[in-house]
Amino acid sequence: SEAVAEEFSKVADTRVNVAFSGTGGGFEKFCRGDIQISDASRPIKDNEVQACAGGGIDDIVELQVAIDALTVMVHPSNDFADCLTIQQLHDLFRAGGATKWSDIDPSWPDEEIKFFFPGTDSGTFDYFVEAAITGVDETATHRGGGRNETASEDDNVLAAGIEQEKYAIGYFGFAYFQEAGQKLKAVSIDGGGGCVQPSLETALSGSYTPLSRPLFIYTRESFLSDRPEVLGLSYFYLDSSTALVQDVGYVPMPEDLLQDQMAKVEPFLP
Repeated sequence: SEAVAEEFSKVADTRVNVAFSGTGGGFEKFCRGDIQISDASRPIKDNEVQACAGGGIDDIVELQVAIDALTVMVHPSNDFADCLTIQQLHDLFRAGGATKWSDIDPSWPDEEIKFFFPGTDSGTFDYFVEAAITGVDETATHRGGGRNETASEDDNVLAAGIEQEKYAIGYFGFAYFQEAGQKLKAVSIDGGGGCVQPSLETALSGSYTPLSRPLFIYTRESFLSDRPEVLGLSYFYLDSSTALVQDVGYVPMPEDLLQDQMAKVEPFLP
């Protein structure tokens, strides 16, 4: 969104303010009427739709803008955790789960694991819980609050922590992994069909399952019809998404999906 806002400001006489609060925090602001467009790394939840409706916001428009590959990372010197199954991810990140690498595989080091993961307001956190925690055991919850655990809404904090801890593991979006370069090691994921490395290609093909995910922006029909700057930015976001999305490390949508999203905005164009 920062890249889109910067490019949009160059072609339109409009200043776009981009703030960061995580998906859940963004929806809270959106439902209060504080912001006109809300980024999201997961679909809006039923209770959030109800919260918006309670504030008189019942004309929500969902626009998918990209695809992401949620990436599990370890320290670059880690030479044992090359590929993890979803069950192993579950055992690592569930509450009451593994505390040492040897708990996952007896042949792995008998060393305490340092965990780094997004805060609970993050759509990344929600998506991971759905894919690897409740998706394996619906009664399970994500770990949190332990002495070897760091939760942050700032992916830079997570990346720096993993880089500094030899026996660390964590997860966040693929774009931030690309930004980190060789400082971190991405783990392949076995979703049932063999080990698959996160990449633009595997996310787009659907083979990186279940950790590839859609990314969205949300706005209102009334904003699209009455606020030219919101309409302009929403259209620009989609129209320029193929180039800009890949520039910042996300996966462009297939053409048919992009056209489906454009069709939601085009009726409001003058």
